[in-house]
Amino acid sequence: MESATECDAEIDARGLLCPLPVLRARKRLLAMAPGQVLRLLASDPAAVVDVPHFCAEAGHEFLHMAELPDGMAYLIRRG
Repeated sequence: MESATECDAEIDARGLLCPLPVLRARKRLLAMAPGQVLRLLASDPAAVVDVPHFCAEAGHEFLHMAELPDGMAYLIRRG
């Protein structure tokens, strides 16, 4: 991944369909301290739209998105 931001936690939601990747990210972010960074791995094509939308609605900062051979990686800073 091409971001210098370190992540504090990671969720591998590859193989899960909407809305499960976002729901898992939401649950994990609630357990994290403000400012910590979550790396979410997802293969669901809808996540490209769902993750940034979720961040905007929930008050989290969408930091980065990178393509992986088997999906996408998203970095989210807890708001």
